[in-house]
Amino acid sequence: MQEIWQSPPVVTFMGTVASLHLHAEVGGEPLRAVSEVYAEAGKGLVGDARVFGRKNQKGQPGRRQVSLIAREEIARHAATLGLPEIAPGVVRSNIETTGMNLVSYLHREMEVGEAVLLFYEARTPCWKMDRIAPGLQAMMSQGRQGVLAQVVRSGWIRTGDAMRPFSARL
Repeated sequence: MQEIWQSPPVVTFMGTVASLHLHAEVGGEPLRAVSEVYAEAGKGLVGDARVFGRKNQKGQPGRRQVSLIAREEIARHAATLGLPEIAPGVVRSNIETTGMNLVSYLHREMEVGEAVLLFYEARTPCWKMDRIAPGLQAMMSQGRQGVLAQVVRSGWIRTGDAMRPFSARL
């Protein structure tokens, strides 16, 4: 009997959604962990009180709709600062990921679960990072705090979802 050779499956994902977080209505409050969230094109994550549906000064949808950071980056910062860990959600990012260098995908559309996000800019760390650990804000500068994105295609994002560069399918 002749065996038929089959090529190995093509791995099409680049990373994974590790955790999801939404901002509270009161500024500075801890983010709320969720297992899934609906990303609405031009508005952001439904239920994210800080950003969802915001408009810029011209009345257009604001670009800052979603923030992302890699858990690997957070772990490196924690280790450098001598911390056992920095818990999910503490660095105030909507989506924490594993398995990909987010900054390397700037200016590209990425499929995240069912949604498509445009990674448009590296995040700039705010002073609140030094509340977590003195020195964390400086450590997160120069592209080491993830990216900001806008939602270009609506869809559900769930913990465990794959992330990959988006290419329009015919």
